[in-house]
Amino acid sequence: MSQEIVQSEQQTDEDVLVKVRDLKTYYSSEQLIGGQPVKAVDGVSFDISRGETLGLVGESGCGKTTLGRTLLQLETPTGGEIRFDGTDITTLSGYELKEWRRNAQMVFQDPDSSLNQRMTVGEIVREPLDVYEWKTPEQRRKRVRELLDTVGLKREHYYRYPHQFSGGQRQRVGIARTLTLEPEFIVLDEPVSALDVSVQAEVINLLERLQDEFGLTYLFIAHDLSVVRHISDRVAVMYLGNIMEIGPTEELFTDPANPYTRSLLSAIPEPDPTSQKERVRLRGTPPNPRYPPSGCPFRTRCPVRIRPEEYENLDDDIWDGLNRLEEILKERKRSRGAVDRFREKIGLETRYGSAAEIREELFGHLTLPEKIERVLDNVSAEIEAGDEAAAIDVLQTEFRTVCGTEQPSHHTVSDSGRTSYCHRHRDQYDDPKTVFEERT
Repeated sequence: MSQEIVQSEQQTDEDVLVKVRDLKTYYSSEQLIGGQPVKAVDGVSFDISRGETLGLVGESGCGKTTLGRTLLQLETPTGGEIRFDGTDITTLSGYELKEWRRNAQMVFQDPDSSLNQRMTVGEIVREPLDVYEWKTPEQRRKRVRELLDTVGLKREHYYRYPHQFSGGQRQRVGIARTLTLEPEFIVLDEPVSALDVSVQAEVINLLERLQDEFGLTYLFIAHDLSVVRHISDRVAVMYLGNIMEIGPTEELFTDPANPYTRSLLSAIPEPDPTSQKERVRLRGTPPNPRYPPSGCPFRTRCPVRIRPEEYENLDDDIWDGLNRLEEILKERKRSRGAVDRFREKIGLETRYGSAAEIREELFGHLTLPEKIERVLDNVSAEIEAGDEAAAIDVLQTEFRTVCGTEQPSHHTVSDSGRTSYCHRHRDQYDDPKTVFEERT
């Protein structure tokens, strides 16, 4: 399902440099027969304006780096469009793709491994110019020295090797290499995460100065939210291959609309030890991107998930146990092979716990309502019969809501065009902010 992005009234197509629509990047299964692909990027849409810095944040493994690499065609998209200044670059190949790549470059996370240790700094920075046969060899060397000066290095560093520099200096070399072909768009993949805090500030200031000087457009990928807040004009929040919220930086940080954004921002450390800031602790772990949840991708961990009306006041620990039970059954159904089923039938021990063991682990410390007990009895009976699919169906039928049956849409939540990917923005449901105050 395409995630529609509503642009602000001030933004026009002429302002947009990068336009992404329903972009998907899937990795095929390693199994010989069948198997689900890993959905690293699962249908995202957004725009990046000329001269803008769009920050991209989210948990490790959410697809941030894959998205950035796909925008530069370092990864092949499975579907969707990437329009760069009006041209769909997913259709380019050969010479056309090589020429386009002059306009789009990348700064990698690790400045040590991204530089060839056998080449001098001058050779590293000059290499793109050599590949494109830019002017004469003498003019190339001159441009390299100018770029070293631009990024805060000395011209005599031309003949030194990467191991002779600090981490911050090596990242400056990487930035200089990125600038050689005068690109318009740069993907910055965690460019300061491997650096000391003091050096981070220097590199961030350098990137901001270069953006003003050369009119650059950035996609800034990071997990450090304070850095993202400092450098970004807008921020996109990513979870399990989906954009959950996107909008102006300060607006998103001060008044998050999406439940996942609120949870993520609550993890920012407070320098004041007396602060009474409320931390939203997500239960469970991110789902397997090979088998994402049906409906909303965040539903298995969402603290404000829509519940059936009769269970609206159900204890959070019980609700969490039911969610975990469904995920356990799905994983068991996927991975339980013929050998395990045979051992189970003849009464031998298997690597999977019995229905009683699973129930005791999840609910043994809780007092359950009578109706929940009956549901779990039915689930246990199906597990003992070896029919995990039927057990899952019992749970989904009893606790079915829109969060599990339908994908959300992007709802506009402010005059600036900020959007949030959540069912609770529909008129018939309570706003997520209100529910957060009640449940957390």
